[in-house]
Amino acid sequence: MYILGNPYYAKYVENFKEESDMRYEKTKEILNQLVADLSQFSVVIHQTHWYMRGPEFLTLHPLMDEFMDEINDQLDVISERLITLDGAPYSTLQEFADNTGIKDEIGTYDRTIPERMEKLVEGYRYLSDLYKEGIEVAGEEGDDSTQDIFTGFNTDVEKKIWMIQAKLGFAPNIDPAHEKVN
Repeated sequence: MYILGNPYYAKYVENFKEESDMRYEKTKEILNQLVADLSQFSVVIHQTHWYMRGPEFLTLHPLMDEFMDEINDQLDVISERLITLDGAPYSTLQEFADNTGIKDEIGTYDRTIPERMEKLVEGYRYLSDLYKEGIEVAGEEGDDSTQDIFTGFNTDVEKKIWMIQAKLGFAPNIDPAHEKVN
């Protein structure tokens, strides 16, 4: 109690709080963007899970459960990291919708399984680009822990791109052009 009542220490604590609020600002912005985007992408995967039809349904339906679990795990880690950095993650459907960069679409049964898989690749590529941006920004701001999280999740996302692209008969094309190559 004496330390907190001491004007010298009170000023030190206040200065620390102000510095803490300003640290890693760009990293926190990317973390929160990921909160919105991972939430939306989970819905995209869920929609694929519900609306797919075709001969590969029995194989792909449970695979979508695995994809959703992985995205939801990333969402939890990203949100908790943001909180650790004194940030406040988006936490409402409205905030997710207002801030996501992943397009929302009404579910229909008129898409083929390959079309649905291409939509997933598109979402994973978007996340990969955001993780790469986060790796750079966290590095610039000296946040090695968040940079490590971004690097690990980007590796996972790139593997998903490879796997889905291979299923579709394409090379993964993990590059800025994202061109399809047979």
